[in-house]
Amino acid sequence: MPLFEYRCESCGHRFEQLTRAGVTPSCPKCQGGQLEKQLSVFAVSVSGSSTRSGIPADSPCASCGVPGGPGACGMAGMH
Repeated sequence: MPLFEYRCESCGHRFEQLTRAGVTPSCPKCQGGQLEKQLSVFAVSVSGSSTRSGIPADSPCASCGVPGGPGACGMAGMH
């Protein structure tokens, strides 16, 4: 079962839910069914890391670790 992140459009509550295919969860706070899937963020761990994010400071894009270099991740100007 995949783990998804949701935001309830009724009350704004954000939560994670293990969800089976074809099954739509409801908000654990208000029981609402109007949910918006959120972009999931995951942690990366690199041995010998020298930054708090787990990405080595000398990586091409020290903010997000995308190997294409600064701006390759589509976040140009955001970090």
